[in-house]
Amino acid sequence: MADFVIGISGASGIIYGVRLIQELAKGKHNVNVIVTSAGKAVMKEELGVSGFEQLDKLGPAGIRNRIKVWENNNFEAPFMSGSNVPEAVIIIPCSMGKLAAVANGISSNLLERAADVAIKEGRRLILVIRETPLSLVHLENMVKAARAGAEILPAMPAFYHHPKTVEDLIDFVVGKVLNLLRIEHNLFKGWRKE
Repeated sequence: MADFVIGISGASGIIYGVRLIQELAKGKHNVNVIVTSAGKAVMKEELGVSGFEQLDKLGPAGIRNRIKVWENNNFEAPFMSGSNVPEAVIIIPCSMGKLAAVANGISSNLLERAADVAIKEGRRLILVIRETPLSLVHLENMVKAARAGAEILPAMPAFYHHPKTVEDLIDFVVGKVLNLLRIEHNLFKGWRKE
């Protein structure tokens, strides 16, 4: 059982973050969730809720008990310090603004600080970017973040597994995150895998 920090920023695709939280908690991992103010606005638009106050949407109580929601302005969270680093920090979806903050070492709130700590302590930082088209500034920030140690995972579903539903497309991206974390899952079958 590991501790993870999941950041949900203001990019479209909030469901990616929700599904990852569900899968990690279902796998008996502790999940620390941070939703930015822009993330809450997009969550309201896309899912009809403005935060994780309605944790019943995440699954049964056994799963919900492994999830802790932190306010983005709470600078007393244990993972703010390099002496208490989580297994990984995943920003999903990751807006271009949050990417820019991470790429440039800005840590003006809890989510940015968690990303900063992951980089400085050599832990996994996965940025699931969700934007199109990409400007040169976006691309340069991705390179800068990757050079600092972040892993860039664009929210791009594949089609070789013959998805039948939107959920299949979502699960493909979430499964790719779990692959990077080396966590087994059944969200999709790999290429040519029986």
